[in-house]
Amino acid sequence: MPFTTASGRRIEYEHIAVAGRRRPTLVFLHEGLGSVAMWRDFPGRLAHATNCDAFIYSRYGYGRSEPLAAAHTVRYMHDEALVALPKLLDGWGVERPILVGHSDGGSIALIHAGGSGRAVMGLVLMAPHVLVEDISVASIAAARMAYETTDLRTRLARYHADVDSAFRGWNDIWLHPDFRAWNIEEYLPRVTCPVLAIQGADDEYGTMDQLARIERGVADTDLVALSDCRHSPHRDQPEAVIEVVRRFIDRVTA
Repeated sequence: MPFTTASGRRIEYEHIAVAGRRRPTLVFLHEGLGSVAMWRDFPGRLAHATNCDAFIYSRYGYGRSEPLAAAHTVRYMHDEALVALPKLLDGWGVERPILVGHSDGGSIALIHAGGSGRAVMGLVLMAPHVLVEDISVASIAAARMAYETTDLRTRLARYHADVDSAFRGWNDIWLHPDFRAWNIEEYLPRVTCPVLAIQGADDEYGTMDQLARIERGVADTDLVALSDCRHSPHRDQPEAVIEVVRRFIDRVTA
């Protein structure tokens, strides 16, 4: 896996070359415990289905990227969206990307589109968060218990060079009392590109209220609710997700 540098930190990434310059580039933004490897084959499948190049990267602290040197602050997603991501896009020469974000990655995509002042062609958001819900805190607390008492740490260690840093970086800040006030709805009216928001009906980390707030705040929003689907639509319902994303990209590139 190649590496690049953003904000002085070593970042792993993957580039999937499918199309020429006439097509948009998909940039994948992973979940709170994600990485390049944890996307599995989904980016490649989506890139070929939409005839788009793709960049996938592991954020600082995740995958084979540089481990965290300090705990996350409440603004860690803002820092990623407004500082690190613009530097990565410039380094890759990507203009007007379609950002494909899952969970934390969806929130980062919204902050970037609404707060960076940079051109974005579209957002594909899977289980995004715009505020903290009780269900999110309860499930993240349950994840901490599982990390300490089950084989979850061993399973995650396959995907992260420093698994304890990756897990604690995500888990500790989400369970910090100061994080209960985290809310990014102020960015929604400033998102001018089309948005496709996808949520599993059985999502254990968030409710459909997250998507309803996005729909109220962003002028051009398509909502998709998937049955028999939890927090990871691209893993639970990959065929359905690929099809709705393909249609969305056809619309925004027409």
